[in-house]
This record gives sequence, structure tokens and C-alpha cells, in this order.
Amino acid sequence: MTALASEAGARSRPSLRWSDLRGARVGLWGLRTEGAANLRRLRRMGVVPVVVDDRPAAPAFGGLRVLSGDAGLDALASCEVVVKSPGISRRSPQVTALVDAGVAVTGGLGLWLEGADRARVACVTGTKGKSTTASLAGHLLAGLGLRGLVSGNIGLPPWDPAAGEDWDLWIVETSSFQATDVASSPPVVAVTSLAPDHLDWHGSEEAYYADKLSLCSQPGAALTIADASSPALRTHAALLGPEIWWVAEGDPELDGAWTEALALPGRHYHRDALVARACLLALGVDEARDDQRLAGAAAGFAPLEHRFRPVGTVAGVEFVDDSLSTNVLPTIAALDALGDRPVALLVGGQDRGIDYGPLAAALGCRKGETLVATLPAAGLRIGAAVRAAGAEVAGVEVADFEDLADAVATAFDWARARRSRDGRAGVVLLSPAAPSFGQFRDYRQRSEAFCAAMRRCATTELLRQARPARGGS
Repeated sequence: MTALASEAGARSRPSLRWSDLRGARVGLWGLRTEGAANLRRLRRMGVVPVVVDDRPAAPAFGGLRVLSGDAGLDALASCEVVVKSPGISRRSPQVTALVDAGVAVTGGLGLWLEGADRARVACVTGTKGKSTTASLAGHLLAGLGLRGLVSGNIGLPPWDPAAGEDWDLWIVETSSFQATDVASSPPVVAVTSLAPDHLDWHGSEEAYYADKLSLCSQPGAALTIADASSPALRTHAALLGPEIWWVAEGDPELDGAWTEALALPGRHYHRDALVARACLLALGVDEARDDQRLAGAAAGFAPLEHRFRPVGTVAGVEFVDDSLSTNVLPTIAALDALGDRPVALLVGGQDRGIDYGPLAAALGCRKGETLVATLPAAGLRIGAAVRAAGAEVAGVEVADFEDLADAVATAFDWARARRSRDGRAGVVLLSPAAPSFGQFRDYRQRSEAFCAAMRRCATTELLRQARPARGGS
């Protein structure tokens, strides 16, 4: 094993499988969701790893001592193989130092793919839309009577013992972080979209594109299913591997009345559904060729939590939670789905330095009135981009806020006073185009704060309606 580790460690993406780790000195680096799954897998194999975490929540994890800081890095350097969590950048100096020292640095997904029957696996990636597409594919498989595990960046990692192994097919949502640890790809890879993201982790826009799309050209990759409506994917077609299936609306092999059974609003959901069907067809699921059977399988699909989901209505104003939108693409898609309805859009969060010009341009093209309520820290740059694009002239207002609750209260009053052409009240849309970190623990906590602010609006509205009755008694 020592020679194998030394040889693999000299390469940036070692071709190791989980079974290769038996009898090796293994370091486990990172203890979040995937790290916990890694530990369960190692223990199932009888491997007791060195456990390291940059910010350990406790001095012990699963009965093992947790190291950090220089002591943790020194311990990892003494290992033959280090299994890192995806959030640890392969481009970091610490990872580079380990690889230069002959340590094989890998990740759980890469280890699993090396030992899996990859002909029964489809990896789904993309800047946005990958979670919905993977979930749609899994839902369709279940409706067609097949056992499909939706896993990876969503659900349980496929190598987690808790996930089990009795599956017909695996649909693996794959993040750009996870993709950098993959040395061999399955024959089928789907890419739902492409836009700059995670630039702080990858180092540059082009590095992000190269890392994310590397799945399409690693050994084993044969077919890339790609969204034809993504300009960035068209521009980077050379990175999409040996064969590309461009998925477009109206494709006679994919599109049809079956998508109506999903009852999902917006063209972005429609495109995700077509990519999901293409994945099933590429995996050899013949049942997915029958539109009638697919319509039956599609029924009952529920959108992901915090992904463009209505959470309540107050005085005719609909509140929509799209807290999962951490990039300009899903925010633009959400605005598109709302047509010409007046929209009070709440944006902002952690500033990762991405270009908000495309969002400003989309806002300027809306047919309905728009209030852009900005929140720290990225919100200030979003507001500046809107002003620089001249979107305010096109019926877009910008207002800056420090607190989400204040922004929601103002957004509600604004939306309540406006109507679309067909008489519907406005919409308060939380679609931040930025991660939550800074003001919130994660997108879920941001969503909870949004819903709490909506409930306060409802209380205020009840009091407002009750005042005239009391005054006349």
C-alpha cells in the first residue's frame, strides 16, 4: 500500500477506491456531513483514521480524538492517504504540501466511483439546477418502478453505509468541490448550467469552469448532457467531453405534454425536467421513452425546500422562498417565472466577488415593476450594478437595508400597493443571489427569518384591518 500511496500522491487526483484503504494509515480531514459518512465507511472497513478538523466542534468525534492546527497538519503528513471533505480546496497550500510529500489526497466520491459500476451512475452538475434535476430524475425512476438513489451533494453520500447498496441506478449530484476529487467519471454526466461561482475557492472564473466541467472529460466519460440555453456552456463546449447531447425545449425525444404533470412554474423547471429525462434515457431506462408512463411517473413531484416555494399569502401578496438561490442564474430564473407581476426582490448575503451585471440587465428587461431590496454585504454591489445599468429608469427601484425583517416589511407594503395587468397583487421574493453566511448560519436559517418576517406582516395586517372597527364602536 505504501508504494501505491506514494505513486498516487504524486498525482493531483489519485485513482484509489475505498477498498484500497484497508491496512493503510488514513487521515480523515473535515467532519461535516460528508466527513461523518467517511468515518462510518472507514469504520465499517475496520480502519481507524487520524481525525483532523480546522474548527472542531468538540475535542472528540465518534470516540476519536480530533486534531487541528499545525498538529493536525503534521498528523496528516504522516498518513499514506488523506480523505478530505469537499469544502477543503484541492488548490490550497496545505493540500499541495501533502501531495508534494507523497500523500494521496482524495475524497469520498472519487473513492466510490473508482469501485462502482459506473454504467449505472449518472453525475449531475451545474452552477444551478443540479439539485432539482437530480431530484426529478430520482422521482421519475421511482414512478417507473425502479430503485434509484439520489445522492452525493444531496441526500446521503452513496458510499455511506446508511445509504445501502441495493439500488438499480445512482443519480449523483456533484458539486464543483467534489468534482476536483474525481479521477474517473461515469459514462453519463449532465451539466444543467454554467456561470461564475465559488471564485474564492477555485481562484478564478476559468479555474471554476475547468474544475466543474472536469467530470466531462475524465477517464470513463462518454456523453455529456448539456442545457442548450446556457451561453456559458456553449462557449466552453470544448470542455464537455467526447460527445454532447444539447438539450433544448421542443426536442421531440424529450419534450412533450408529460411535463405538465409536474405542475412546476417557470422555464427553468421545464429545462431541468428535460435534462432529467435525458439522463434516464442515456442510462438505458427504456420506460422513460413512453410519454404516457412518464407523465404518470412525474405526478406528485414537490419542489425542493427553499427553492422557489410559496410559503404564504398576506393581503393578496404572495411570499416566495428561494433562499437556495446563491447565484445570479436562479434569481434570474425566478424573476422570469413570475412574468409581469410586481416583484419585491430581496437580494444580498456573502460577497464572493461574482459579476452581478447579468442580474441587473435582467431586471432592466422585466415588464413588471420591481423593488430591489438589498442586504449586506453583496447587496450593495447588486444595487450598484442595477444603478450602473440604468435599470432604475426601466421601473426598477433600489432600497438598501441592514436587516432582513425591515426589508421584508417594506417589501410587503410595496407589493401590497401594486397590481399586475391581470389584477394580481405583487410578490415578495427572497432570491438572494448570494450565500447566507455572515448574517445567517445557512440558507435554512435565512429562510426561517424570512418566514418569521412574513408572519409579522400578517399580524400587522390583522391589526390594520381591526382598527376601523374599534374606532367606530
